[in-house]
Amino acid sequence: MKNFLLALFLGLSIFASAQNKIIGTISNNQSQTLTGVIVSIPEVHKETVSDANGNYILNNLPNGNFNIIFKYIGYESQTKKVFIKDKQTILNIVLEEEIHQIDEVIVSTAFNKLQSQNVMKVEHQSVKSLQQKGVSTLIEGLATIPGVSQVSTGTSIGKPVIRGLSGNRVLVYSQGVRMENQQFGEEHGLGLNDSGIESVEVIKGPASLLYGSDALGGVLYFNPEKFAKSSTSELNFNTKYFTNTQGTNSSLGYKLSGEDLKFSARVSNNKHADYKVSDGNRVTNTRYEELDFKTGLGYSNAVFSTVFRYNYNELDLGVPEEGISEQSTSKHPEFPKQGVVNHVLSLNNVVFLKNSKIEADLGYINNNRSEFEDSSVAILQMKLKTFNYNVKYHLPKIGKIESIVGIQGMNQTNENLGEEFLIPNATTDDFGVFGTVNYEWNKNVIQAGIRFDNRKINSEMNGVEGEEGYFEALNKKFESFNSSIGFKTNLKENIVLRFNLASGFRAPNLAELTSNGVHEGSNRYEIGNSNLKNEQNFQADLNLEYRNPHFELFVNGFYNHINNYIFISPNGNIIDENNVYDYLQANASLFGGEAGIHFHPHPLDWLHITSSFESVTGKKSSQSFGRDNLPLIPANRWNSSFKTEFKSVKYLKESYAVLNLEYTFNQNNPSEFETKSNDYALLNFGFGGKVTFGKTAFDINLNANNLLNKNYISHLSRLKADGIPNIGRNIVLGINFSI
Repeated sequence: MKNFLLALFLGLSIFASAQNKIIGTISNNQSQTLTGVIVSIPEVHKETVSDANGNYILNNLPNGNFNIIFKYIGYESQTKKVFIKDKQTILNIVLEEEIHQIDEVIVSTAFNKLQSQNVMKVEHQSVKSLQQKGVSTLIEGLATIPGVSQVSTGTSIGKPVIRGLSGNRVLVYSQGVRMENQQFGEEHGLGLNDSGIESVEVIKGPASLLYGSDALGGVLYFNPEKFAKSSTSELNFNTKYFTNTQGTNSSLGYKLSGEDLKFSARVSNNKHADYKVSDGNRVTNTRYEELDFKTGLGYSNAVFSTVFRYNYNELDLGVPEEGISEQSTSKHPEFPKQGVVNHVLSLNNVVFLKNSKIEADLGYINNNRSEFEDSSVAILQMKLKTFNYNVKYHLPKIGKIESIVGIQGMNQTNENLGEEFLIPNATTDDFGVFGTVNYEWNKNVIQAGIRFDNRKINSEMNGVEGEEGYFEALNKKFESFNSSIGFKTNLKENIVLRFNLASGFRAPNLAELTSNGVHEGSNRYEIGNSNLKNEQNFQADLNLEYRNPHFELFVNGFYNHINNYIFISPNGNIIDENNVYDYLQANASLFGGEAGIHFHPHPLDWLHITSSFESVTGKKSSQSFGRDNLPLIPANRWNSSFKTEFKSVKYLKESYAVLNLEYTFNQNNPSEFETKSNDYALLNFGFGGKVTFGKTAFDINLNANNLLNKNYISHLSRLKADGIPNIGRNIVLGINFSI
C-alpha cells in the first residue's frame, strides 16, 4: 500500500501544475487600511500578514477551491471561498468591528465547510480558550464543552464521554490519524498533551461514515498547532503553576517558515503531586509526570502539499489504591503505577489536480503500556503497533454538487511481554470504502453518504483451559454497512435548522471477546464472550440556532438507539474473592441534548453572558434483562459565565475577567453496580491579558477553580466507590511569552 500511494503521487504530480497568487488590500468600514491582518489558507499551510498599506500577497498556490481566512484583533474574522484558476486573483477585504460569533472552518467533516454551511453541528474550541479556564489536563478542558464529560481517576487519568458513550465508542483523531492506545480500559487515559495542539472539534453522534468502527458515539478531532507565517520564525515559552498539586506545566516551542518549507518543534514537561481535597488532605499516589515532544515538517507548492509530524509522549502515572493515606508532595509516582510511552507518526499528502485533488493520510502508532505492582519489573506489558491509512479523492465539482470517494484501513498487532495477560496477542485488520455527496443551493445544504466496513480479528491461544488467563484462539470477522443524510437550511435570515439521520457501528474489542481474569482497574473477574456481535446504532439529531449580532440561542436534541449494546453483568459467582462478571448484549437507547444562550448586549460591548444546560438519559432493555440504566451516564449540568473585556491601557491589552458557575444535578439513575450521586455547585474565576513593555509582550492568566473549596464527588469519578472527593480549590498562574 505504501509503494502504491508513493507511485500514485509521483504519477499525478506530472499532470498537475499551477503558479497562482492572490493579492489584495484589507481595510475597515471607514476605508482605513489595516496593518498586521493575518491571512491564511490552512489547507496548503500558507500564511502571511498585511503590510503598512494593508496589502497582502499569497504566492505559489495551486488550482482549486480554497477557504481564505482573515483575522485581526478587534475585528470579526472573515472566511472567503475562492476558486483559484488564474495566475493572479485580486481579493480586497473589508473587516467589520468584532461581534461575538466566529464562523470556523470545520476540518473533521468531509468537505471542510464553514460551520454555517455544515449539515452537522460540530463544537469547535481553541485549546487556548480551554487553557484559559485553568485546567490541568486536556481532557479536563474538553469536559467543559456541552455534551462532553470525563471518566476520571484523580487528576491524571481521564477518558472522554460524549452524550453518555465512552471507551471504544468514542474515536480520537490527532495529526490526522486515529489514536490507538488500548482505549478499552477505564483506567487508560487520553494519551495526549495539550501542547502543540491548536484546537479541537467534537462530533456528537455516529460518524462511522467518515471514520468506520469505534465512531459510534462521536469523534474528538485535534488540529495541530499551525506553522509560522511565511518567511518568519517564532520562539515561544509558556508555563503554568498549580497551587493544589504544587504542579508545573512548561512548554518551549520554535517555528521557522520559508515560502514553501516549514518546520516546528515543541517540548513540554508536566509534573504534579497528589491532589488535595477540600479538607486539606491529599489523595495518595494520584501524582504523575509527563514528557511530550512534537515536531512537524511541511512543504507546499502549486502542485502538492505534504506535512510530516511526530509526537513522543511518556507518562508515569501513580495508581491510587490506598485512598487518603500517606501524605506527600513528591511528584514521582510510587508503586503501583503505570508507564505509558506513545509514538505517533503521521504523513499528510495532497496532490492538486486541475479541478480536483487527492488527499492521503498515513499514520503509525507505537503504544507501550506497562503496569508495575511493587518493583520496576512490569507485571503487565502490552505493545500495540498500528498502521492506518485514509485516501480520499475529491471529484471535480459538477454544478453545485461536490463528491468524495475514499478508502480507509488499519493493520494492528497487540503483543504481550509481561508476566500477566490482560488481552491475548492478536492482529486486527480493517478495510472500509465510502462515498459522500454534498449539494448546496441558496442557503440550503443536503449531504448524504454510504460506507462498507470489514474487520478481521485473529488472536493466539494462551494459558491452560479452565484456568485464569486462558484465552482461546479466535478468528472473527465483522462487517457493517452504514449511511447518513443531513439537511441544513435557513428558516429565516437569523434562524438555522439542521437535521441529521446517521447509523454507526462498533466491532467488539479484544477485552470483550476474550477476557478471563481479574481486571485490576475495576476489581472484577471478567469473562469475555467470543459470540458478541457488532454494536449497531441509529441516531436522529436536531439542531436549531438563532443568531443576531448580540444574541445567540441554540437547542440540540438527539435520540440514539443501539442494537446489541455490550455491557457486563454479575453472574452470582465469586472467584478469588472477586465477583464474576460476564459480557452480554441487549438493545439500548440514549436521548437528551443541550441548550444555551450567548448574550452580548449593546452598548455594553465589554460584557458576555453565556449559559448552557445539558442532559442525557441512557437505558438498556430486553426481555431477558428487563429495563435498566446504562453505566457512566453523566448527571445533568448547568453552566453559566459572566465575562468582561476591558479597554486597553498602557501596559495591559486584551484583558478580561470571567466568573463561572457550574451546577451539576443529582444523578438518581445509576446502573446496577453504581450508586446515586449528590448535586454540587462549583464557582470559578479567571483573569488575563497581554502585558506590554515597548516591543516586549507576554500573556498572563490567573484562575481560581473551585473557588469556595467545595467538597464534592463526581458521578463519573472512579474513586467514587471509595468515597474520595474530587480536587479542592486550585489556583493557576500562567505566562505565555513569544519572540
